[in-house]
Amino acid sequence: MQNFNRLSQLSSGCVALALASLSLVISPAKAETPEAEEGTAADLGVMNVSLKDAVQFNWGFQGALQGAGTPNQAGIGGFLPLSVGENSVFFLDALANVNFADYDNYSSIINTTVAGTTISTSSRLGYRWLNGDRSWMYGINAGYDTRPMATGPTDTGIPTFGTEKTVFFQQVAVNAEAVSNSWNFNAYALVPVGDTEQQLNWLYQGGALDTYGLDVGYSITPDLRASVGYYYQYRSQEHVNGSGVSGRLAYNLANGLTVGANLSYDQAFDTRVSADIKYRFGSNGYHSPQKKNPSVTPVIQALTATPSNRDVRVQDAQLQSSNINSGFIDLATQGPPD
Repeated sequence: MQNFNRLSQLSSGCVALALASLSLVISPAKAETPEAEEGTAADLGVMNVSLKDAVQFNWGFQGALQGAGTPNQAGIGGFLPLSVGENSVFFLDALANVNFADYDNYSSIINTTVAGTTISTSSRLGYRWLNGDRSWMYGINAGYDTRPMATGPTDTGIPTFGTEKTVFFQQVAVNAEAVSNSWNFNAYALVPVGDTEQQLNWLYQGGALDTYGLDVGYSITPDLRASVGYYYQYRSQEHVNGSGVSGRLAYNLANGLTVGANLSYDQAFDTRVSADIKYRFGSNGYHSPQKKNPSVTPVIQALTATPSNRDVRVQDAQLQSSNINSGFIDLATQGPPD
């Protein structure tokens, strides 16, 4: 109960930090003259954009290389607006990914390599809305993620003797976001449910991580966005209880096609580098807007953006029994224990 309360406080702190940072960004804009404020909205033409035209069903493909507790994967996803108002949208976003094997002898979850092939799913139900002059988009979404995980050999040199298993992890998630033409704030919580700790092979156990974080992004150019993040992760059985930092660069190669590079560091996974690619297209140009179309601002585009932080993160630093010692491990070459 104390751990749950502590994690809840951290999650609340992430949201509070996001709102505090947001107020610092917005407050200087209030000091501008009314003429400048009105000119900005009028020049962009965003007040004349009909959201019923701009917010449409879109779908596409995504892929990512393995990261800190996440697999090599590729799949398909879609965004479905359920109700579109004058300044808001109620939506469903869902995706499915095929999970592939880890790089040869390099585990994404520390000791046991992930084997292919399984299919993970993720769904988000959310609500997004624009402020009065459409200079900011705010949103909240929540959902459910699954991850069947097939395991392979270890990368520690200890044989698994055919005891590899396919296990199933799941989590619930909540996400709060705020987006302007330059800034992006995203606070999130990933909470495993069900069988959060499972036996992967005769030696190692693995567990899904509670993760709470805040990402802050800035558009360096219209096509290049950088972000930094802080996250806290927890799983008692794996002795994971600490913070991490992350960074990301994302570049818009073409309309609807984005590539990204990610870097993270924490005590549980050390330094991890990964990359991803995403392509989305829909029934009109709003989903893959022409760069010269001023009315399709990043704020308007954000109304149909795919929510982030969808992976169930797993780590397997826990041995089968806490009293396994070095002498017992030396017997590994003779076979697993009875």
